[in-house]
Amino acid sequence: MRRPMRADAQRNYDRLIESARETFTELGGDTPLEEVARRAGVGIGTLYRHFPTRLDLLEAIYREDVDRLSALARTLTSEREPWAALEGWLEEFSAYAATKRVLFQEIVAVAGKDAEVFIHSRAAIGEAGELVLNNAQRAGVVRTDIEVSDVTRLVGGCTMMPGSDAAQQRRMLQLVLDGIRVPPRLTHCLNPPG
Repeated sequence: MRRPMRADAQRNYDRLIESARETFTELGGDTPLEEVARRAGVGIGTLYRHFPTRLDLLEAIYREDVDRLSALARTLTSEREPWAALEGWLEEFSAYAATKRVLFQEIVAVAGKDAEVFIHSRAAIGEAGELVLNNAQRAGVVRTDIEVSDVTRLVGGCTMMPGSDAAQQRRMLQLVLDGIRVPPRLTHCLNPPG
């Protein structure tokens, strides 16, 4: 857990995280950290005070995005209908998965597939996904013969495919959603008028 920071230090930290997320997604994980600092509007010394190594920065982005997805699952299930909550969460998960390809490879190269950040991420994503999926299953709007790992692997696999653009990723997500949804009852066929 991070220690509380002064307001200006927190702003710098937040700008560095956002800049790094955008820069690595756009230019690749081997982008010089000087470019991340430049885009964040801070000096390289400020970057290294917050993140002594490239791995520290990569892991911080990964962890923040996962923690945001976890919080989103709780918010959506309390504020939306079960299907809308699941759909909203999977849209955000799809965007998350699409940006993680570069970060994942960079972290694996340095820390391996069993890095603590991945253990944390798998557990947090699993719990968040189960929350929205189980809620939708209890409401009867999602098939009960699927597990959260089925859905996250489908969505993650679709969005992490090299060469797919945002429009194609949205179409593939819609196919997954169509496949897991319990179709609404066709009451007009069962009860024809007159």
